[in-house]
Amino acid sequence: METQTSVGFEFARALAAKDAGRLRELLHPAVEFRGLTPSRSWAADDRAAVLSVLLGQWFEDTDDIEALELLEGDTFADRERVGYRFRVSNPEGQFLVEQQAYLSGQDGQIAWMRVVCSGYRPATPTAQPTTAP
Repeated sequence: METQTSVGFEFARALAAKDAGRLRELLHPAVEFRGLTPSRSWAADDRAAVLSVLLGQWFEDTDDIEALELLEGDTFADRERVGYRFRVSNPEGQFLVEQQAYLSGQDGQIAWMRVVCSGYRPATPTAQPTTAP
């Protein structure tokens, strides 16, 4: 897994930990957030509203984010791209959730963010290596 530090990587780590305090620190007070999930689009224009989407709608109290399985990113022009994948369990089962985010910052915080989410996809058991006879 990447060990780099960027505001996007910090965001993914804080979301994986469901750390509302750290997410609040990373989001600019006037953040412009837009998100797209399989069934709807989301918009929020301040920290409290973004936190409500992230930790009240996308990842609820019953969702246990067990692992940050993938973390990758890059920068280009005035934007940062970060991709991350979570292993999530809840009363309905085990899932993988992948998101791609594009963001730009202001004063070391996320001021503009667009996120596309895969939705909760059923996690399949890890494939076992096969041995040729």
